[in-house]
This record gives sequence, C-alpha cells and structure tokens, in this order.
Amino acid sequence: FLMNLERIAQELHYKAVRSSGAGGQHVNKVATKVELHFHVDNSQGLTEEEKTRLKLKLKNRISKDGILQLQCDEARSQFKNKGLVTARFFDLLKKALAVAKKRKATKPSKRSVEKRLENKKKAAQKKASRKRPSLD
Repeated sequence: FLMNLERIAQELHYKAVRSSGAGGQHVNKVATKVELHFHVDNSQGLTEEEKTRLKLKLKNRISKDGILQLQCDEARSQFKNKGLVTARFFDLLKKALAVAKKRKATKPSKRSVEKRLENKKKAAQKKASRKRPSLD
C-alpha cells in the first residue's frame, strides 16, 4: 500500500444525524448516527492508480460526484459510532486495494495419474466380473 493513512484520516468528513427506529425520547433528541463522507478524486493520500482501483472495486458505493459514503447507528453514543464507521471505512479501503495473488496453473503428479487409472481398471474389472458368463 502506498496510501497515506494519516492524510486520508484528515480528509474524512463526518456528519451527525438523528438515528432512525425505536428509542423514544432519546432517539428524537440526540444525533447519534454518524455519516462519513470521503471524496475519492480529491484525496491527497491516495495515488492515481489507487483511486482508479477504488472506483473500479467500489463503483456501486461511490456516488456520481466521486464521494464514498458510509454510516453507522449501531451504538447509542455518537463517539462510538464515529469510531465504528472510521474502522469500517479503513477496512473497506484495505480490502478494495488488496491485490489478489496470481493463480499458478498446476498439473497432477505422475503418481496420482497412475493411481487414478489403476482404480478405473479395478472398477471396470469388478463390473465385468458381475456380468453373466457367455456361452462360448
């Protein structure tokens, strides 16, 4: 990874919103849900190839304006939600930027091929011995 984590952390924008769902008075008064916005194109912490890789891998999560948005309302505390959404964001970044290993084509060993053919012959003989003998 070439990405600069400290630089990216500075580029994150948070917005606190009222959380949805049951919770009565607490949920109606307190903005605990946290939305995280990250502008991929304007990021100084990512190289150009990392930006294109992110746009390709996360194209369904990035808006037309090039903004990646995540939200969290799991905890009752805004502080905890901010931590959770930030951790989730960095996990998402790492997974999207991870390069998969190239697959090396392999062929079966000589012994395994011989073994398979032997087993096939045994099975064929076993089935042939079940047949009714011919009247020659």
